[in-house]
Amino acid sequence: MSAALELLRAAQAGDRDACQQAVLENNGLIWSVVRRYYGRGVEPDDLYQLGCLGFLKAVQGFDFHYGTCFSTYAVPKIAGEIRRFLRDDGAVKVGRSMREQAQTLYMLRERLRHELGREPALSELAEASGLAAEEIAKIDLATGAPESLQQETADGLTLEGMLGTEAPEEALVEKIALREAIDQLPEKERMTILLRYFKGLTQEQTARVLQVSQVQISRLERRGLQHLRESVEP
Repeated sequence: MSAALELLRAAQAGDRDACQQAVLENNGLIWSVVRRYYGRGVEPDDLYQLGCLGFLKAVQGFDFHYGTCFSTYAVPKIAGEIRRFLRDDGAVKVGRSMREQAQTLYMLRERLRHELGREPALSELAEASGLAAEEIAKIDLATGAPESLQQETADGLTLEGMLGTEAPEEALVEKIALREAIDQLPEKERMTILLRYFKGLTQEQTARVLQVSQVQISRLERRGLQHLRESVEP
């Protein structure tokens, strides 16, 4: 196996140094995609940070047995990360430092996943990174996608349960396109639902992230759940 593929394997296994080296060795590939998005109101260096995050996601998702050239697989992942940001920017302002933190958290999460043999808990990420749970959730909300409809909040609730359905997750998503329904919620309702039910924060923690009162979070959550219930109903 070539040295380049060995480096990618090490990066995929959670080796932080290998991840950083892989990014350096693929700078040309990342910049070639980044340049397509010049003139969209985002600084080139910020686009590059987004491209790096997309590149790291490509490393984690790449199947070495499939026979596809890595660059062929990576380019749409890099472009997709940039396009998603350009489409969604504004819900939570994503600064350069936050995107750099997102890259660090992504590599840390992958290392812990490899070491633990499971997805690390938010508390474990907080301990390993030195960041507060609320900070991690805010970074994830700004730069990442939800994980599972069955993920429990700090209160032991799940979005599936709150919507009153016991359908399997895949069937539910296919039936009501829940992610699309969440995307259609008013901004603060959407962020409240994501932080509460996908990042597992308490109402108090969510209030700190969004810089509003806990009473406001309670109201936003109730309204958001009601809107989603209406989407679930046939």
